[in-house]
Amino acid sequence: MKKVVLYLGIAVFCLSFTSNETEKTTPKLVIGLVIDQMRYDYLTRYSDRYSENGFKRLLKNGFSLENAHYNLIPTYTAVGHASIYTGTTPNNHGIISNNWYDKFLKETIYCVDDADFNTVGNSGTSGKKSPKRMFTSTLADQLKLHQNSKGKSIGIAIKDRSAILPAGHSANGAYWFDGGKEGKFITSSYYMNSLPDWVNKFNSSGKADEYLSKPWETLFPLASYTKSITDNNKFEGLFRGEVAPIFPHNIPKLRSKNGNYSLLKNIPEGNTYTIDFAKAAILGEKLGTSEHTDFLAVSFSSTDYIGHQFGPASVEIEDTYLKLDRDIADFLTFLDKNVGKDNYTVFLTADHAAVHVPSYLQSLKIPAQYFNTKELENSIKAITQKYFNSKELVENVSNYQIFLNKEKIEGLNFTKDQVAERVVSELENLDGIYKAVTAKTLQTTSFAKGLMNSLQNGYNQKLSGDVLLIPYPATLIRGKTGTSHGTGYSYDTHIPIIFYGKGIKKGVSRKRYEIIDIAPTISNLLRIEAPNSSTGRVIEEALVTEIHD
Repeated sequence: MKKVVLYLGIAVFCLSFTSNETEKTTPKLVIGLVIDQMRYDYLTRYSDRYSENGFKRLLKNGFSLENAHYNLIPTYTAVGHASIYTGTTPNNHGIISNNWYDKFLKETIYCVDDADFNTVGNSGTSGKKSPKRMFTSTLADQLKLHQNSKGKSIGIAIKDRSAILPAGHSANGAYWFDGGKEGKFITSSYYMNSLPDWVNKFNSSGKADEYLSKPWETLFPLASYTKSITDNNKFEGLFRGEVAPIFPHNIPKLRSKNGNYSLLKNIPEGNTYTIDFAKAAILGEKLGTSEHTDFLAVSFSSTDYIGHQFGPASVEIEDTYLKLDRDIADFLTFLDKNVGKDNYTVFLTADHAAVHVPSYLQSLKIPAQYFNTKELENSIKAITQKYFNSKELVENVSNYQIFLNKEKIEGLNFTKDQVAERVVSELENLDGIYKAVTAKTLQTTSFAKGLMNSLQNGYNQKLSGDVLLIPYPATLIRGKTGTSHGTGYSYDTHIPIIFYGKGIKKGVSRKRYEIIDIAPTISNLLRIEAPNSSTGRVIEEALVTEIHD
């Protein structure tokens, strides 16, 4: 009998300790901050002018991974966001690009389009969206399951895909910005039938007009932006109506020629506007105030629009990050006041980085080039004509993938593998193509590291093409101003990952970690199951393991 009492006492003590331990480390609110197109070196290049309460606060009091990378191709917005929040790569979660050719529908599709749902917030079609094309659960979904749907999960971004995919399938809401003539945050009937009052109030606040009523001027004197190339250069794109890409940018004057409210996406105030909406969501939904853990995914899209137009070496990018630093500082202060310093956990990362403008690299005699897709398509036709007596064996060429026409190939008594192998062997000699591989090779060979491993992680047997290509480094398909991304090279894959707040240690790691490690790490912090196809690892060194009263 004494033994039974003793065992019961031990059991009660253990349960009590576990309960207390969980309570002490589990935050009331988890916030994911994703910065669209942020290179890791933006943290270091501009650090001397960052404030003490923005990026520096996160770095000083959080846990920073200095050698974090994407282990997949392509490095695009939708792919990045899905990978962050599912803890796995496109071969599992199914988001293989922003847009891709659907070989079943025989048409190009967009990652979050869904005609089964309607726009909520206006009469347009920009809200006909859902996360249905993402095959797996997300971090937010797993938190919902663990708490029997008692906590709230919300996604916010200017881009629809950046709000929808992180919030997952079971979200209470995902909101994105509909520009043009509307200038409102909207959602989809997938989530709700009408906007909450707090969203309507925000949309009526006039903040969008306020931000578009002022010219874009630099935060500091223009001459002090020594980390960037000269303001007036030939490597940057122009706003419609401008004759030179120089400060100040006359936003009120440019508004009518640049999409009206859509212009907000292309200036730093687009990030500020996103923060404003995130604050409204926290207050309107009372996030972080209940006994359950809530989840808020916030993505800053304007950094990507600005990066594409002006490039990583521009004054515009430097100014954007200096202002974003202030926005983040303001947001952290807001969280301290309204959620409580010891009640929230933040992780900050990026959905991809970006290459320097190739024409700028060329001016410095650094290898870089531009790729002509029309020449690629003509080369493929010449190959199939020469070896298979037909120019009609290819359905689509996009995202450096080739989709073959199985029916026409078999009609000529060939196999898809025969055509794919011949195309690969010939395209390896094409100028601009560094590597080419068949889908069959990716299905039957395991690549442990490097570009081929990233390509394999991004290949989805059900969705991807029959031939996959890798360009040379610093190669873009676009005009000679501005930049882009999408490859497996370090300039696209190396991004910041910082954990901060409740349950997080202070520190730095220079070990190599992958973007897919975020979801299992936060899952471990929350004591919940990781997303159902997660392939990442828990970053144990970032987490508090000892609890002290």
